[in-house]
Amino acid sequence: MRVLIVEDEVFLAEALQAGLRREGMAVDVAGDGASALDSVAVNEYDVLVLDRDLPGVHGDQVCEQVVASRPDCRILMLTAAGSLADKVHGLQLGSDDYLVKPFDFPELVARLRALERRATPAHPPVLTYADLRLDPARRDVRRGDHALRLTRKEFAVLELLLRADGAVLSAEHLLEKAWDVHADPFTNAVRITVSTLRRKLGDPPILHTATGAGYYLAAAS
Repeated sequence: MRVLIVEDEVFLAEALQAGLRREGMAVDVAGDGASALDSVAVNEYDVLVLDRDLPGVHGDQVCEQVVASRPDCRILMLTAAGSLADKVHGLQLGSDDYLVKPFDFPELVARLRALERRATPAHPPVLTYADLRLDPARRDVRRGDHALRLTRKEFAVLELLLRADGAVLSAEHLLEKAWDVHADPFTNAVRITVSTLRRKLGDPPILHTATGAGYYLAAAS
């Protein structure tokens, strides 16, 4: 899952970015509303974690513009404005969820995972393909009876491939969704990550390469 944190409090933004990256998410940060809109225009985010009281373009305006231009992107408002009227107004603007500061980090993660499951088509809470099983909430991956120890990037790539359900995903798509905005578009990180992931998944081979197109999951017939 790729997330954009829109937050002008630098310490909080950096703490959220570090924490969500530990959960295996690709996370970018924007410190104001204009920067957020610029990022949304060029990157495919799954969820925005959006403060309302932003410098420049207000968070409410960001919400309205993202809802209009990127209806597939979920919005979680994370704000100190916690009255009932504030919550109702935020949801009426088009946000999908609303969390008031101060908050518990595990609750934020759970809410983001819930928003991810609301995608179209809806994603199940536990992903399976053949004898593979991945539980995003528990960070647990198993093939058959064997637990697999994956790095954060390996986990993110496998999660994307499982969600694709056998469809081919290009290296560019994997880079877009599993890495952040600072990733070099010419990097071989995807190839290396897929190579180590394939080795950890073991035999019989289930992770395959479509030459010139990308990567996909297919069980032995």
